[in-house]
Amino acid sequence: MANKRFWDVIKSGDFFVIDTETTGLGDDAEVCQIAVVDNNGRTVLDTYVRPVAPIPAEATHVHGITNEMVEKAPGWAEIHVFLGAVLRQKPLLVYNAAYDLRIMSSSSRKAGVHDIGKDIADVGCVMLAYAEFWGDWNDFRRSYRWQKLSDAARQCGVGVENAHDALGDCLMTLGVVKHMANVANAETHDRYGDKS
Repeated sequence: MANKRFWDVIKSGDFFVIDTETTGLGDDAEVCQIAVVDNNGRTVLDTYVRPVAPIPAEATHVHGITNEMVEKAPGWAEIHVFLGAVLRQKPLLVYNAAYDLRIMSSSSRKAGVHDIGKDIADVGCVMLAYAEFWGDWNDFRRSYRWQKLSDAARQCGVGVENAHDALGDCLMTLGVVKHMANVANAETHDRYGDKS
């Protein structure tokens, strides 16, 4: 999703926000929790996901999700059809989209099902858009510095609650998106005045 498209989606007020918690950072990591909220913060999906491989202790240390917590949860194969149908309905906003889509692809591969990530064409990365919005330039990398979601939320005055919980992170991401939209609207109003 190009930058203009990202802002058009935010202005439309018609999108989903998604977040995952995972078994790790590598290419073989899997989703162990996933949540989707709509643009009003209503929960569309919030579930643990039973991965094919066990959750390593290092991942549990980050998000607190244990193998016992996902033992009776649906596997990726059980939720991917519903999830795919949901994610094709509206544009999707994700904090660090490349990472979440890569892990969803890995989960699909390990579960032996169709990769729904390949069907999602309209995805915007909130992390990249927020990096530019925040404006902390890195001369060495010649790009804006990425901000952790919890830092971005604090910078926007959004409460940091349930960090590293898929639903909590969806709601923080939505708060960051709404803050960016409010600032953009205020700047447009200040620049052009009220034309009504």
